Amino acid sequence: MAKNIIIVESGERLIRCLAFALLLMILAGLGQGRDEKTAVTENQRGGKNFLFTPVYSEIEDQRILALFKGLRVADVTDGMDAAGLQNIGLMDAEIHPLWRDMEHFRHRFAGVAVTARYVPTQEPPAGKMSTAAYDDWAGNWYEKRSAELFIPFIRQGTAMVIEDAPNADVGTIGSYNILEWHGRGCVGVVTSASARDSDEIIVERVPLYLKKPGRGIRPGRNELESINRPIVCGGVLVIPGDIIVADGDGVVVVPRARAEAVARYARRIMDDDKAGRRELYEQFGLREDETVKK
Repeated sequence: MAKNIIIVESGERLIRCLAFALLLMILAGLGQGRDEKTAVTENQRGGKNFLFTPVYSEIEDQRILALFKGLRVADVTDGMDAAGLQNIGLMDAEIHPLWRDMEHFRHRFAGVAVTARYVPTQEPPAGKMSTAAYDDWAGNWYEKRSAELFIPFIRQGTAMVIEDAPNADVGTIGSYNILEWHGRGCVGVVTSASARDSDEIIVERVPLYLKKPGRGIRPGRNELESINRPIVCGGVLVIPGDIIVADGDGVVVVPRARAEAVARYARRIMDDDKAGRRELYEQFGLREDETVKK
């Protein structure tokens, strides 16, 4: 009897040992799995993008833009609501037009987003140096750190949207480069920050929507981080290829995938509004103007 008890106890101890060993193996395996999942190669440490830039042909861009011709921000906002995009895409109202044309409304535009992102620099300022050395330093900065590498992306119907260093007193946009972009087909520019040469830009009549004036040049203040990648401007996401609509009410960003539905509803809103106001114009004896013409 005693011998049987010893055998049973030995068997139980063996089972417990095997179970414990199995548990250790499972835990080791789980730990190894965690290590494999969290292991990062040297190449992966360079980072990864999770929002990708869709690509559209110029023909596709022109077809979509034709749907938005003449539409106002208010109409498009109603279209966004009808498409299930309430409170999405409306930039903060602090992003406003630099100038307004109340006769022909040339400050208004609809365009296809091309994006650029500038970030604050970590480099020290130039400090005191000779004029020649300073010119070399600034020129190198323009060429290497804060270049306009997005220019080749501009084509007819482009809306240039720039996310810039938020607190830098920098005029990334000025009277020369904005006119150059316009000549390449850019219909309007939106920035999350600032621009300089504002008087000249007003005279040039290139549509510009901005937060505030900026006085300094880019060298020593910002660096180009990316081009034609998703950015944030006026508190909203802008993905290259999205439709940008801007007027005196501000700026709205229409996701490209929903653009046709938004435009169809917005067109109905605008047509109904014009028809109703034409009746009121006739009733009150007002002369027809651009805002009520078919």
